[in-house]
Amino acid sequence: MSPYKVSLATGGALFALIGFSQAANAQAFYLQEQSARAAGRAFSGEAADTGSASIWWNPASIGGIENGDGTISASVILPRGEVVDSGTLIVRPGQPAAPVGGNGITRNPINNGVLPSGAIAVPLNDRIALGVSITSPYSFTTDYPSDSWARYSADKTKLRTIDIQPSIGVAVTDWLRVGAGLNIEYTDASLSNALPNLAATLPDGRQELKGDGWDFGWTAGVQLHSSRFTLGLSYKSAIEHTLKGDLTVSGLVGPLATSNRALSGIEAKFYTPSQAIAGARFAATDKLTLNAQVIRYGWDKFDAIRLGAPVNAALPENYRTSWSYAGGVDYAVSPKVTLRAGVQRATTPTQDTERDARVPDSDRWNFGLGGSYAASKKLSFDLAANYVSFADAPIDRVTAAYAGTAAQTPILTDGELRNASAVVLTAGARLKF
Repeated sequence: MSPYKVSLATGGALFALIGFSQAANAQAFYLQEQSARAAGRAFSGEAADTGSASIWWNPASIGGIENGDGTISASVILPRGEVVDSGTLIVRPGQPAAPVGGNGITRNPINNGVLPSGAIAVPLNDRIALGVSITSPYSFTTDYPSDSWARYSADKTKLRTIDIQPSIGVAVTDWLRVGAGLNIEYTDASLSNALPNLAATLPDGRQELKGDGWDFGWTAGVQLHSSRFTLGLSYKSAIEHTLKGDLTVSGLVGPLATSNRALSGIEAKFYTPSQAIAGARFAATDKLTLNAQVIRYGWDKFDAIRLGAPVNAALPENYRTSWSYAGGVDYAVSPKVTLRAGVQRATTPTQDTERDARVPDSDRWNFGLGGSYAASKKLSFDLAANYVSFADAPIDRVTAAYAGTAAQTPILTDGELRNASAVVLTAGARLKF
């Protein structure tokens, strides 16, 4: 068997570089925890708010600011859940379908984590301001046991992104603000997973993949202001990512032994989604502000992972367009204290019969509570807590190791995501200067 044919088959695991869901995210592998203020009201109204804390959602938020403005926050993410085998089968060449074996229940495969973010904005004059946000919109770490039933899909996976968004905001008139930003994004990823040998009595082989790269996108938006109502509209472009890295295959024996090797310079291309955002804020009274936000995620761009030489293949993902809907309130208890609450509903871009253990994602509800304390006219502190509840969902994708070769080994995945939830605790500070 050609070593490159085996590389083609095993290289399919490259999609795990960006494929496993973080349990506390907005959708699939996107993280929305970019602001403590936003988390407290379940991310409602961010495109219509003002100041550096909203740059990520809408760069028009800094147009016409009177003072310099900086914000920093960190979210502690505590996911829980079970990925359960309901009868997954493996079909080795010339053998009947058999249970995949291994530990049938993997609890809490997604690691706890801390997600930092920050932004700063400085006015150039009474209408124009420059700003920059630094966030990590796609980040997670997972660790499946080596004997997990899902070992052929996922073992250990790590993804880190850093998004730097320099932005400009302009107050064109007293009621119209516009803004634009460049998204400069660095991605670093590594993963490993098991490979089946041809006999069930043999130990599994293993592959490990690493890759990184820099890529670019853009953000643009407008805000329409009146005395009590603000409407914000923005668009974040899809980003085509190109990761270059190494593939190591080891532990294969018998006819597959010639495929044990290390390959360098493998290239993988994929898209992260666009976002079309509409947010609104209404000052119902001098103390009470109502917030709402709707986001359309263009996950349909994530239709495949396209692998370069020597693999030269496209791996189908078939994500679909998805949405989130959020509503929330801000209530000024006093000049120093503001309380917040909100609810968000988000649909998953993954589809039944296309979902596997790498992305056990599902529809979810996000409930947020938070508040701010103004220590002075310039310094305030934000706290928020979110509880995210995920629907149970099937994990039921059919894949194959060594596809298209005499050693083709289908994996008929039959499992379920159960009892998944997350607690997210966020703290931040805002400073005017």
